[in-house]
Amino acid sequence: MIRPLLCLLVLAVPLGGCSAARQIGEGFGDAATQPLVDLNVRREQIPTVLLQAQANPYDRRNLNQCTTIRAEVLRLDEALGPDRDEPPRPDAPTLNEQAQDALAEAALDAIRDATADFIPYRSWVRQLSGAQARSRAVQDAVEAGRLRRAYLKGLGMRANCAPPASPAWFRPTGGSRR
Repeated sequence: MIRPLLCLLVLAVPLGGCSAARQIGEGFGDAATQPLVDLNVRREQIPTVLLQAQANPYDRRNLNQCTTIRAEVLRLDEALGPDRDEPPRPDAPTLNEQAQDALAEAALDAIRDATADFIPYRSWVRQLSGAQARSRAVQDAVEAGRLRRAYLKGLGMRANCAPPASPAWFRPTGGSRR
């Protein structure tokens, strides 16, 4: 398993260019320490805004103005990344850069898989260590954050707010409530 991994890395760096090599270098530590995640020694922190969304995704307190809705949506965007309705950034990656990113991600996945293969009965280890439950908790928080963001944008549309307090395609009629 190690030999194919090394071949992939040797090919990935020259073909991918500097961007792919930098991404592999930056992500190597996380990929190589995958067993620590499986043993629940290293844990991914859940942002507070996602924990709040998980506790009450339909909370309407202090959301009576477009500015407060906008601020809450921006907090969620920071934790989750851009929403699906966002237009592509003007500095969006080119097709070549996307290919380099995919190549770097494939190399990091290979490293992650190779290090995880050292743990016998990995699924049982993840279950017994609590890593599987932690992974589910992170995914539940992300799902709650996405649900909250969609709800907030619906509130923003109802209040006639401009994006990002509403979907990117929405255009407020007349004056929006600040």
